Amino acid sequence: LFFRNFFSRRTKDLKPAAQSAPGWKLFGKVPPRENLQKDSKTIQQEYEARTGKTWKPQPPPGRRKNLEFEPLSTTALILENRPANLPAKSVEEALRHKQEYNEMVAEAKKREMKEAQKRKKIMKERFKQEDNIANAMVIWNNDILPNWETMRNTRKVRELWWQGLPPGVRGKVWSLAIGNELNITHELYEIFLSRAKERWKSFSETGSENDVEDSGASTADREASLELIKLDISRTFPSLFIFQKKGGPYHDLLHSVLGAYTCYRPDVGYVQGMSFIAAVLILNLEEADAFIAFANLLNKPCKMAFFRVDHGMMLKYFAAFEVFFEENLPRLFDHFKTYNLTPDIYLIDWIFTLYSKSLPLDLACRVWDVFCRDGEEFLFRTALGILRLYEDILLQMDFIHIAQFLTKLPEDITSEKLFACIAAVQMQNSNKKWTQVFASLMKDSKEGDKNNSPALKS
Repeated sequence: LFFRNFFSRRTKDLKPAAQSAPGWKLFGKVPPRENLQKDSKTIQQEYEARTGKTWKPQPPPGRRKNLEFEPLSTTALILENRPANLPAKSVEEALRHKQEYNEMVAEAKKREMKEAQKRKKIMKERFKQEDNIANAMVIWNNDILPNWETMRNTRKVRELWWQGLPPGVRGKVWSLAIGNELNITHELYEIFLSRAKERWKSFSETGSENDVEDSGASTADREASLELIKLDISRTFPSLFIFQKKGGPYHDLLHSVLGAYTCYRPDVGYVQGMSFIAAVLILNLEEADAFIAFANLLNKPCKMAFFRVDHGMMLKYFAAFEVFFEENLPRLFDHFKTYNLTPDIYLIDWIFTLYSKSLPLDLACRVWDVFCRDGEEFLFRTALGILRLYEDILLQMDFIHIAQFLTKLPEDITSEKLFACIAAVQMQNSNKKWTQVFASLMKDSKEGDKNNSPALKS
């Protein structure tokens, strides 16, 4: 493109005599000024004297026969005759250059056709997806949401749910599916938000947080310091550029929800990773509704175990996960065992952020859709789906490369491929489902605690 523009500009500036001079236009050079002033008869005489050939006038630009275009780049070297001061091409060389040029043109056309077909296919799939979303929106708004309690667990709704929720109803469905067992109201959110603002004001004036409500919450409050929340907000979906700017609407919303939660649950406080969950909810719900969903979501047993760093409970979740890991992917399970690569190395980050940090945001939202439908089991089923998708790659890696790969998953991961792998995962071991396996592990743990109790030993 550079050569084409360069040569085009230079040739446009020349006088007609210069434009018709053999060879000069091809290389983008300007003939000596004295040559431009010579008449055509003088040029003819000098040419015949120098070459010994009869002068054949060149056709004016745009009227050459057997040419579809005027060469304006070095590609034309293949077709054009060389300038008179250079040796002429042989017949064989000219034919070979012509053949090479035709091959180049054919290959370029072939690539262009492929790209056009690819673009057409993408657009066709996009239009189809948009039509599906529009049709699903009508069904959700007119049929399902008005009859939520009676229809939520029907086969038709569950199948439609699996395909992903339309963005227009996603927040509403999430709120209904998560529920509000804590009975949090909008007024209660405003109370805790006001308390958080007082703490921020106190922090800015004194440089420390002094309003610890009880001594048992001091550790959590230290972790929930204003600086840690600020730091995490700046690292939340940095590619979106909507949470980082102080004073911006999404920055302040995220700060408010996280701050209010640390006052609502000082025993939990703020833990790194919470900002991603709160951010996804803010993108789909109004502020107070996002806080209600956030508090109730973190109150679920699995989330609470991880955010309170309950090592005993976390180990049980890891043990249950490994039961289904070995059942579904035995080769990869043995490979991980060989390198002593335990689930905590990759699962903690996935569970902490509900995959919103590890997966593209649109794909993470679809994982959230089915997580709201199926509960904590789907978090571990998704993990197995990811491992299944990249099994062949992971089998070729050692400990370091596996850990690095699973920490930062490829950006080109698609929902179709991932959900196909998730659908292939069987969450059943020896006729026991996830809940049964986990309950069995809990029972064994309690019996072990009883057997190891001081009373029994005495």
